[in-house]
Amino acid sequence: MRKQAGWLIYNREDAVKNKGYIDWMLDEASKLDLDLQFYHREDLRIGHRYNELYVEHELKPISLPDFAIVRTIDPFLTRQLEQMGIACFNSSFVSEMANDKAKTHQYLSTLGIPMADTVYCNGRPNAHDMEFPFIAKETHGRGGKQVYLIEHADDLVELNDGRWIVQKPGLFGRDIRVFVIGNNVKAAVLRESASSFKANYTLGGSASIYELTTSDLALVERVIDAFDFGLVGIDFIFADDGSLMLNEIEDVVGSRTLSALSDMNIVREYLTFIKERITS
Repeated sequence: MRKQAGWLIYNREDAVKNKGYIDWMLDEASKLDLDLQFYHREDLRIGHRYNELYVEHELKPISLPDFAIVRTIDPFLTRQLEQMGIACFNSSFVSEMANDKAKTHQYLSTLGIPMADTVYCNGRPNAHDMEFPFIAKETHGRGGKQVYLIEHADDLVELNDGRWIVQKPGLFGRDIRVFVIGNNVKAAVLRESASSFKANYTLGGSASIYELTTSDLALVERVIDAFDFGLVGIDFIFADDGSLMLNEIEDVVGSRTLSALSDMNIVREYLTFIKERITS
């Protein structure tokens, strides 16, 4: 019986930083009898000729896989692969929504998901967008980068003329990341920082396993129901009354924090989910 074939796609810069994760994924795929091959995004060329879509590797034709795990932020590439019949994880829709904070909030606000009051800025934020203090976030920022606490008009000079959202802040220095595979919650991690309004573990915060309450879980499931996820991290912040508000969705989510806190093999679970999905 033919092994199911897949591509694991990273850009070169991220591949260097994530070599251990890539090796882990390739090893687990082999154990699950999946033929997973690694490719750099820069070596894949896509287009159409004679009115048919194509993808090439290093300018040469390549056999198409059954699935692709796209670990780079490129919803246009993902959509091309999907239109060629390749199952993609995460999908182009998830990639497009999750990697644009404005689109995430605009989409989920129509579903009544609790979130901080938000202004979508047409260019650099200014002092009239929201009462100080507020949080300014570049819409395509990741990992807690391009996120600023704006307490005075002078703080705005740090911001470039990109695409931004500004938000009323929740409780500083604490958030929750919920790891989700498909429509199943796998774990939740509480991230805290005593020295910064940002709680990201990779930025020096601390982390611990968090037990979701019944109401927390119901909120997470409302977000899940709005998408068809592969593997994501759904981040929540705390409102003043201690309830959760959606902060963002991490498409190309890492698992350093979860691996440090538990013995869960999130990669094996993700690949098992993919194998079951493409054979169902």
